[in-house]
Amino acid sequence: MKDPRHWQILVLSGLLTYAVGWLGISGIGWVSLSYPLGALAFQWGFSRWARIPFDPRSALISSFSLILLLHTHSLGWAVLAAGIAIGSKFLLRVDGRHLFNPTNLAIVIVLLLTDRAWLSPGQWGQGTFLGFAAVCAGLWVLHHTRRGDVTVAFGVAWMALIFGRAQWLGDPWSIPWLQLQNVSLLIFAFFMISDPMTLPDRRLARIGFALLVAGVGYVLQYHFYINEGPFYALAACAPLVPLLNRRWPGERYKWPGLFHQEVIL
Repeated sequence: MKDPRHWQILVLSGLLTYAVGWLGISGIGWVSLSYPLGALAFQWGFSRWARIPFDPRSALISSFSLILLLHTHSLGWAVLAAGIAIGSKFLLRVDGRHLFNPTNLAIVIVLLLTDRAWLSPGQWGQGTFLGFAAVCAGLWVLHHTRRGDVTVAFGVAWMALIFGRAQWLGDPWSIPWLQLQNVSLLIFAFFMISDPMTLPDRRLARIGFALLVAGVGYVLQYHFYINEGPFYALAACAPLVPLLNRRWPGERYKWPGLFHQEVIL
């Protein structure tokens, strides 16, 4: 499987199966089925509207991420989240590609609009965290999208910030280590901020972008006490990407086997 999206679907579906079948994670219920059903329906409808081939892969990645991250008991908010994720790829576009990571934008908008949805805390136990970390690391090494530098830069910056904070406060390092054992943060690092379609094309610009997101996310989470700090930071910084691409142009990423207009996906 040369296309990294196939591996992303495999990892996310495996984690979802484990979360529901083995751990019995609360917050993942029948309403969550509306994420993939809604995403696929919106993907089909927008594909017809844009007159491009229907491709379910991106919609499945977005919907699986929404199931794992955005919990709600409201069918309406779940369908809206799926619609925002898919619709943003077709409607919010600059320089021929979508501006925001679909899942990230959907999560941020729904969290801002209602208190009937919440972000999964992601504390699934150390064993689950380490296992998922190993899978994600293997995914990046074997089938990376030439944008793995962003995941590394964000991860290093985030660890430096929270361990530095612990050192400054005199806290034991077990506290930031526990904060890192968060599946939601891993999904963010491997499947959101590393989305090759919404990143700067030049490597130096990508690394700077990752550092900026980490810095803004840290301030939001640890100074303004917003637990979803990195998610809000990515959405807030995303409009800078077209400016960075114009200032420092580079080779644009294309999915393997790309159709002539599939960049929308």
